[in-house]
Amino acid sequence: MNINKETLTLLQDKIKIIETVEELDLCLVGPVNLPIKQGDFQTTFQWYTWVKIDKNLSNEDILISLSHSNLAFGQQSSVLVYGDFANEEDALVRMHSICHTGDIFGSQRCDCGFQLHESMKMVVNHGCGAIFYLADHEGRGIGLFSKSLAYLLQEEGYDTVEANHALGFEDDSRSYEDAIRVLEVLRSKQVTLITNNPRKLAALKNHGLLAKDHVPLWGGLTETNEFYLNTKVKKSGHILEENPSLKV
Repeated sequence: MNINKETLTLLQDKIKIIETVEELDLCLVGPVNLPIKQGDFQTTFQWYTWVKIDKNLSNEDILISLSHSNLAFGQQSSVLVYGDFANEEDALVRMHSICHTGDIFGSQRCDCGFQLHESMKMVVNHGCGAIFYLADHEGRGIGLFSKSLAYLLQEEGYDTVEANHALGFEDDSRSYEDAIRVLEVLRSKQVTLITNNPRKLAALKNHGLLAKDHVPLWGGLTETNEFYLNTKVKKSGHILEENPSLKV
């Protein structure tokens, strides 16, 4: 199907190509007004999404090839932006790894759904910030199918780290480089990260993007995820401060 000139004109200024030193560049699209309602909480974010593309493609090339790119067979990451993100001195940022079971189904095996929804509220209450939703991070980078196998091992007594290792994976193989490139396009000033994960802090520190250390995000503790949360602290080095409910 051909893309007509009117469509090209309407979308041209909503597409930005981010050049990288790697084999593929990034194509950033947005913003889109995205009204959100979760129980009593509601707001409107500015939504962006991005995808890896071949180098030297123009905006027109990308749009023309869209209908036969089979993007539905992969996952694309995105970011919700709130407030004057480019210009405010103080902005909160959450780098949130996709969790199909926790974010969508409300699984109590983890605290991911709680962290996603709570970070959205924190950004809005703060007045400025962004929540990056990283689609290639399922199961700390092992993918949804492998994560289901890891869950089966966990039901036999393995913790999350042991289960990943037993399947031949690293404990955590996630990369934040693409998200950081998008962050640098949307904002040149430093940010404060919402996280308990020292690896996320290190990734932003290496790019000089941290204004101050971090804002912790603990909560959503249940009987079914307490072992999971303790493993985060004991084996993955997650920062325990301001979480007296966990016993490690």
